[in-house]
Amino acid sequence: MTLDQRIRAFRQLGEHLENLSEESFESIAESARLENPWFTKENVRRSLKGILTFLREDQLKQWTKRYSLQASPQKTIALVMAGNIPLVGFHDLICVLISGNCAQVKLSSKDSKLTQHLINFLVKIEPAFHDQIEYKDKLEGFDAIIATGSDNAARYFEYYFGKYPNIIRKNRTSCAILTGGESDADIENLGVDVFSYFGLGCRNVSKLYVPNDYDFTNLLSRWDSFKEVIHHHKYSNNYDYQKSILLVNGVHHLDNGFVLLQENEKLVSPISVLYYERYSSDDDLRNKLKANTEKIQCVVGKGKLATVAFGQAQYPEVWDYADQIDTLKFLSELK
Repeated sequence: MTLDQRIRAFRQLGEHLENLSEESFESIAESARLENPWFTKENVRRSLKGILTFLREDQLKQWTKRYSLQASPQKTIALVMAGNIPLVGFHDLICVLISGNCAQVKLSSKDSKLTQHLINFLVKIEPAFHDQIEYKDKLEGFDAIIATGSDNAARYFEYYFGKYPNIIRKNRTSCAILTGGESDADIENLGVDVFSYFGLGCRNVSKLYVPNDYDFTNLLSRWDSFKEVIHHHKYSNNYDYQKSILLVNGVHHLDNGFVLLQENEKLVSPISVLYYERYSSDDDLRNKLKANTEKIQCVVGKGKLATVAFGQAQYPEVWDYADQIDTLKFLSELK
């Protein structure tokens, strides 16, 4: 296939997903939920909406023209996919296929059904992809690897796959900068960054940086529209558990009935908990962010230090690479 043919196939995949009947969507979403209870219908819909931004022809052409891509499959790339949020590994698959390479895919047991649905759609649109995608439980015979997992899993990946050209991703999370001058709409949009996917994604905000005199009253009241998260049994169990720990240990915290705010210098907070840390000046804030550079996926806010606008953390462009590692550059330069 030529690059234009691959771009056309992905564009048609986007059109197919955009025009899915509600009945087809319900069936796909239910199979995903049965495999992973965190994958609610709303979160599957959100993940598909995010992928649609990747699958516009103008975006794909603008993205790929920056690279020298092979006209035909040259390498076999092993993909170890994560399963923390729906279709989280699909961008890596797009990168491998759009670059003309073959994908040897190790699906996450937490997100196999949904990913296979999209691959089946793609192969139906462009049968030539059938020979470029292979599912594997045991990875072997590949030329390079892209693996995503926890910090512990990353050590395993580096031990076994370090001799291959690789991109190995570890745990990351996102944070937000507040100044106290945010509008009600900003605060509501921040809630999208916090509560989407129940906070399980690396682009979810798990930490707030706030001025020393910041008042949380408006923030907690403006998030009332997200209170439905507490009705999900897994989220609710986490909330009850984390709240009991804070109460037993006498730790000061804020609680609006579905999220717990705790002052903590750590970056990654447990599910249902949002950490916050105060800053005294722009320089102080800059230093705090710099100290956590290796663990931050994106910084939400309005100022110069922010990288993503409020409410947009879960909707990256196709060229917004995880961990700021240019995946397509890596693939296009493989020898």
